[in-house]
Amino acid sequence: MKAKKIESLLISILFPLAVGLVSALITNGMRSTYSQLVRPALSPPAVVFPIVWTILFILMGISAYLISTSDSEKKAGAMRVYFVQLGFNFFWSIFFFSFGWYLFSFVWLVALIILIVKMIRAFKDINPVAAYLQIPYLLWCLFAAYLNFMIYYLNR
Repeated sequence: MKAKKIESLLISILFPLAVGLVSALITNGMRSTYSQLVRPALSPPAVVFPIVWTILFILMGISAYLISTSDSEKKAGAMRVYFVQLGFNFFWSIFFFSFGWYLFSFVWLVALIILIVKMIRAFKDINPVAAYLQIPYLLWCLFAAYLNFMIYYLNR
């Protein structure tokens, strides 16, 4: 692989990791309140979240690289959806952890899930592998929606 392609791949991976890291740093002090909430039965231990999100952000970056380096005329639109959903992802943590807006966060997460589905469809038209790399992200966000809604319901 040429040095320029490796650099582009690394930037594509580091960008979503940086977005996730900044969001986590902004909400870090507020995450202790999460342990005090009544959580649903399927809540994983706190240590699982950073591991899963790191993997998902890496997959997201690889997927974005595959799209951004394609020759498709549709790539600009697909990348717009990618960046919008990444913005929604960034703000969800702030709404949930910093502000404790559990119902609003759930609605925001539903919007994020819709954007992820749109992104997967757009990516599939360009590179099916890029779309398939987003499936774990979609599944995790569906699980997160369950957790988010149940936290809202159990702590109102």
